[in-house]
This record gives sequence, structure tokens and C-alpha cells, in this order.
Amino acid sequence: RCTHPYLVAGWCRKIDYNNSALAVAKMTMDSQIRQIQGRGIPLLGDDIDTDRIIPARFLRCVTFEGLGEHVFADDRAQLGGQHPFDLPQFQGATILVVNGNFGCGSSREHAPQALARWGIRGMVGVSFAEIFAGNCLALGIPCVTAAAAVVREVQSRLLQDPAVPMVLDVVKLRLEVGDRVYEVGLAASVQQMLVNGTWDACGQLVSQLPRVREVAAALPYLSW
Repeated sequence: RCTHPYLVAGWCRKIDYNNSALAVAKMTMDSQIRQIQGRGIPLLGDDIDTDRIIPARFLRCVTFEGLGEHVFADDRAQLGGQHPFDLPQFQGATILVVNGNFGCGSSREHAPQALARWGIRGMVGVSFAEIFAGNCLALGIPCVTAAAAVVREVQSRLLQDPAVPMVLDVVKLRLEVGDRVYEVGLAASVQQMLVNGTWDACGQLVSQLPRVREVAAALPYLSW
């Protein structure tokens, strides 16, 4: 189950540990992404780029707050309420199922931020743009791959039965859709970071503030 505080409790947390080693251990435990459960949302089409995920006019925001309501804003407007992100049967879905080269185009980190703030916690697709997948990893969002035929079958299943339960298992690298189980792929290094909780570089840095201050104090260009 995905319980990372950044994802569950508004993306903000205060860390106040006296022992930096204990802080790192707690940070790692809280950040482990081992399994994501919920319902799926199918989004059909190859080469869906980041400008479609979150149009450029929304990049002027000072923070990422509120981006979720603008995800796929132009596509949704064009489809007049028939976009999957507007359909009532897919509201509350946590696993996005896409096709090939998802997240291509601009490297804007607003794209995964918008998806995450809408409620997406994991993605399954034929392939993902490398920078987009890296930005997702920085948020603890697994982007696993599956064969094109598998993805199409899962999308079809979701269209027929939006309520079918799904489990994305990052440890066993498999996707459960109702009574069906599919193999999924993920780079070993990425899988290890998600499972061990070491994907959250910023969180680990903040959890070691005493050591950071110690090193900073010893730097001549900071203590002159």
C-alpha cells in the first residue's frame, strides 16, 4: 500500500528527529512504494505529450497546488465531458493505463505533478518518455511497462468494468486486474529505489539537516 506522506497528506511534512540516522531510517520506511491498490483509468493513444497533460499556460503557477484540476484541460474541453478524467465512473482512480511513448515532449515536471494531484499513484503503459518517467520517480510514482497487447486488454477491461479492482505490485512486478494477473517491467535500479524508499532524495536530505548544517559550516565560502 502506498502510504508516503507527500502523497497522502498534502505533499508537506515536518521532520524533527534528534538522531539523523533514525531520521534516515524513518524517512526510508515511510517512503517505500511496494504496492498500489485501487481502480484504473484508461487513456488511449500513443505519443501523448506533456503539453497535453498540462498545457503551458498553467506553468506560471508559483506552487504545484491546484494543478490536478487542470490536467488534460484542452483535451477535456475538446471532448465536452467525455474525456476519461471527466467521466464519473473513473473518478477516484489511482492507476493510469496508457499506450506508447506517454509523457513525451517538454520535460516539464508539472505533468506528473498534475497527474499526482488529480489522484494518480501509479502508471502502466507500453512505454514512457525517459525524462517524464524520471520526474514521476522523483514523486514516488511507478511507471511500469507491459506488452502492447496486455495494455490494450487492460484498457478494454476497464472500459467494460471501471469498478474492477487493480493491484500494481512493485515488488513482484505484476499487475492484478480482477482475476487476471499480468507481468510488468521496471528497471531494476528504479524498482530498488521505490521498494527501499530511497527514491525521495529531497526527503532524505531534509531528514539529515543536522549533518547538512555541519558540512555547510565547514565550507569556506559559506563561513567567510
